[in-house]
Amino acid sequence: MDEYLWPARNVAEYAYCPRLFYLMEVEGVYLPNEETEAGKAVHKRVDRPSSDTEDEVRPKSVRSLTLTSGRLKLTATLDLAEIDGNHAIPVEYRKGRPKKTVMAPPPDDPGESDEPPLASTEPWPTDRVQIGLQVILLEEAGYAVPEAFLYYAAEKLKLAVPVDEALKKDALATLEAAQVCARGSRPLPLVNDRRCEGCSLQPLCLPDEVNYERAGDPGSMPSPRKLWPPRSDGIHLVAQQKGTRIGVRGTSVRITDDRGSVVKEIPLVNMESLSVLGSVQISTQALQVFADREIPVAYLSPAGRLVALVEPATSTSGHIRRAQFKALDAETVKLELARALITAKILNQRKLLQRNHAALPDGALDNLTREAEAAARAESTDSLRGHEGRAAAIYFGLFSGMIRPEAGREFQANGRQRRPPPDPVNCALSLAYSMLTHEATAALRTASLETSIGAFHVSRPGRPALSLDLMEPFRPLIADSCVIAGFNRGEFRDGHFARTAAGCMFTDHGRRAFFNTYGRRMDDEVTHPEFGYRLSYRRMIVLHARMIAAWFMGEVPRLSFLTTR
Repeated sequence: MDEYLWPARNVAEYAYCPRLFYLMEVEGVYLPNEETEAGKAVHKRVDRPSSDTEDEVRPKSVRSLTLTSGRLKLTATLDLAEIDGNHAIPVEYRKGRPKKTVMAPPPDDPGESDEPPLASTEPWPTDRVQIGLQVILLEEAGYAVPEAFLYYAAEKLKLAVPVDEALKKDALATLEAAQVCARGSRPLPLVNDRRCEGCSLQPLCLPDEVNYERAGDPGSMPSPRKLWPPRSDGIHLVAQQKGTRIGVRGTSVRITDDRGSVVKEIPLVNMESLSVLGSVQISTQALQVFADREIPVAYLSPAGRLVALVEPATSTSGHIRRAQFKALDAETVKLELARALITAKILNQRKLLQRNHAALPDGALDNLTREAEAAARAESTDSLRGHEGRAAAIYFGLFSGMIRPEAGREFQANGRQRRPPPDPVNCALSLAYSMLTHEATAALRTASLETSIGAFHVSRPGRPALSLDLMEPFRPLIADSCVIAGFNRGEFRDGHFARTAAGCMFTDHGRRAFFNTYGRRMDDEVTHPEFGYRLSYRRMIVLHARMIAAWFMGEVPRLSFLTTR
């Protein structure tokens, strides 16, 4: 028997946008932004439950009053209820302003045009539905509800909401529509709607991007608005010093060294991810805080191999994973995804050689172009692997020509080798690919995708096959570019590498230099070839992961991956 109770807060979001309701209620998605954090601040006091000791004789105001209805399968936590005997008045808090409708002066009375226009104040539809559901729950609990209020903090306005049959009828109709919506597939996004501009779930919903890709003729559609935050302002912290301890004190992350001295304090609000390499300790309390704030924590080996990823339990959607498994069961679907990924990778390898190689041999670029075209037409995964392998042989055969001779000479003799990396260039490439795998894994997890099942890479125990798929177009653009820049600018030097029986490895100073170079590359912005706006490489990986999820869900008919011009 389904005992699930529908939260009135989520049901009310249906009145704002059915897709927003579906993402929040059915898929359990929540992305904080400036608006949601401001809303939390407004609710900070009223979210603290009242205690019996506040007024033992006759409590007048009850905060965080939770009510449920088994008949409607509905629950709500009221910000405030003013109770007097069997009468109750709900008061719902909002951080913003009420809806205002401007009433223009009558056209036959031009004298009034110089006066300020009249405006009526009324609740937003979402707020009206939520307060209506609260009224219904209070009445089911045996209270008479003569009136209800919405408090808009931005104007310090307590707006009365008439309690009548129309209010309750609209609320129940929204509840019924939301329940029907939840039983179906994910609704399509709004089209060029201003409501998307302030929506915290826009980076996951991708309304303009989905509508653009769905258009039969994308040229007939306006270019997607750049609704993403203009830059990645968050901090991606990497801790790798042996003996470092990471804890949380108040609203800050505190980092101490092996002697217990505080090395750094970082505001929690600015953190987006944490990666730890080797012998770094994180307190249990800090892990819980990171999970509460949706901050993923990656554990990596000293060589940069991803060992474990700690993420909040809310980042999984059964709907998306079911769609992914169903899609990747079909060989034609797997091949379509793999072709798009590998074609983009070969084109980006070609572009990197064209930009950085001092003396390309005749025909090298043409050969890569032919392999890319053949990859796009490949009729089987084995055929595709053949074209990818031939392109890799051309690319890495010329790779040393993009690096200063003193650094590239040894790589030219060894070629690309991973286990173990025999020289500094191979060492830097391996760490760069490991970090890129971590970035792709985090992006796919935030898109609610399962990383162990991919299209081009074979699933094996412990192998993030879909992460390896997603990173293919980004290997030349991020990892290889980072390594080339590091050696050519002198940021990676001889003293940054140690040669052991286990291969060539970065020293502590070398890893620090690497992460500085890598971090700058991830923050570089690049223009999306179809959407036309610029995003950092880190945000671009997230965008591609979410477009793959949209493709699995059947929201977009085709896939395209980043290629540079």
